[in-house]
Amino acid sequence: MNSHAQDEQRVVWAVIGSDIGPLLLAATDEGLVNVVFHATEPVRDRTLDRLASRLDTTPVEAPDAPQLAEAIRQFEAYFAGERHDFALPLDWSLISGFNRQVLRELASGVPYGSVVGYGDLARRVGQPGAAQAVGVAMGSNPLPVVVPCHRVVESDGGIGGFGGGLETKRRLLALEGVLPQPLF
Repeated sequence: MNSHAQDEQRVVWAVIGSDIGPLLLAATDEGLVNVVFHATEPVRDRTLDRLASRLDTTPVEAPDAPQLAEAIRQFEAYFAGERHDFALPLDWSLISGFNRQVLRELASGVPYGSVVGYGDLARRVGQPGAAQAVGVAMGSNPLPVVVPCHRVVESDGGIGGFGGGLETKRRLLALEGVLPQPLF
């Protein structure tokens, strides 16, 4: 294999159904690189354009690709209530610096069925005054659900913001038993 072929990144993607609507999953050979909520055609097109630009390759629709198979299985099991933790290789290349540090702490340190405050998460990464910056990191999370930004809430008991919309956040927290299931 020549050095050019070794440098060439392959990105595969698929849209799957879920209890919170269609999700776009994208993966590289390194691992899952992006999860996108509300993956309607316009959202999908914008996401694929952004991935092409950021990763310098054209993403290929490949729902049967080996890079996606385990992620799809684990998402299905999560939404069926059969899986509480994701055990997937992750490609962190879409995020760096403080945001990556915060998201890695979130992924490893806030288990299913629990929540953490923005300020608490800031303290965990050694930046006790950075609650707002943690909020920015949550908003830039390229791997929601797997890196559970829905588990980050306000210290006063408020649900906080969420890139996937507050109803999506409520549904994920209800699935995990943090909030009661909606009556209807």
